[in-house]
Amino acid sequence: KAPVERLVDKVSAGFVPGVVLIALATFAGWWLYNGDWSAALLNAVAVLVIACPCALGLATPTAIMAGTGEAARRGILIKDAEALELLHGVDVGAFDKTGTLTAGKPRLTAHVAANGKHDELLALSAAVQRGSEHPLARAVEEAAATAGVNPAAAANVQAVPGHGVTATVDGAEYALGNGGLLERFGIAIDGLAGEARRREEAGETVSWLAQTKPEAKLVGMLAFGDALKPESRDAVQALKEAGIRTVMLTGDNRGSAGHIAGQLGIDEVHAQVLPEGKAGIIAQLKANGGRVAMVGDGINDAPALAAADIGIA
Repeated sequence: KAPVERLVDKVSAGFVPGVVLIALATFAGWWLYNGDWSAALLNAVAVLVIACPCALGLATPTAIMAGTGEAARRGILIKDAEALELLHGVDVGAFDKTGTLTAGKPRLTAHVAANGKHDELLALSAAVQRGSEHPLARAVEEAAATAGVNPAAAANVQAVPGHGVTATVDGAEYALGNGGLLERFGIAIDGLAGEARRREEAGETVSWLAQTKPEAKLVGMLAFGDALKPESRDAVQALKEAGIRTVMLTGDNRGSAGHIAGQLGIDEVHAQVLPEGKAGIIAQLKANGGRVAMVGDGINDAPALAAADIGIA
């Protein structure tokens, strides 16, 4: 039960018997006053109808049922009524970026190989990510198909949560993901750092492909563009007008996150955050006295959705 339902049950426990006793007293009073039992009964029923104690217990669950039913017709599924009661008092709205504020349909805007062999970079990237459901992986596969590139088969494919993926292609081992993944293998991005910075400042997401064995070296850079959802700006503005502080939590780079946040007017940005880091930031926001709603769409957002007062997926 929602907290308001529990409160109503407590009130009803005393209110209903009280009203029934008053109705009985009314019946007895009128009967003793004029001896007309039909008038006494009519007045007693009037007390019950006007006080309507049954409505007190019925109105709240009926309103919740009607509200959740109407929401379901509009595509909004509410897990429990308590979320509704908590939602109206939210102070902070935290958002994932990719797929939540943006359309979640990135496209490959550039692929720059460290050795100038750009088609080879695209083929290796497509091979490493073949079969992945990640939006960036699908963007690489689509770009490879458009370019007529036929990627080789990959083996030992392993996801590195919050960083990217590793795989073996033609006997060599590769890692594809963000800058943090390359740091794990001690691979520098010096030659392409300037180009990556320009792409990030323009709001694009940058991924890196590196060979880790038999030789550790940078293969190249991939840049992705993802458009804002048309309704994101209005949604963030409406929250701000309601006095709700907006926060972005994303695993993407700071440049891309800052660019999107600037377009939307989001108050606070946390970039390059791992899934468990998102949950930690939610805990900090709650510890500061705020009631937090987290909005996300991916499996990486699950810890933060669970940590928030209200999770919206």
